[in-house]
Amino acid sequence: MQIDVITLQPLVALIAGILILIMPRLLNYIVAIYLIFIGISGLMGKF
Repeated sequence: MQIDVITLQPLVALIAGILILIMPRLLNYIVAIYLIFIGISGLMGKF
């Protein structure tokens, strides 16, 4: 099974949603980490 960004995004979103429900103060960190991850993976796909 090959894992790429398209199949990984829903999994990351699900985990982030569960963590936000459990600990709402994590929202800022989860959003920041998610955006950094998507940005880096998008840049790596162009090179």
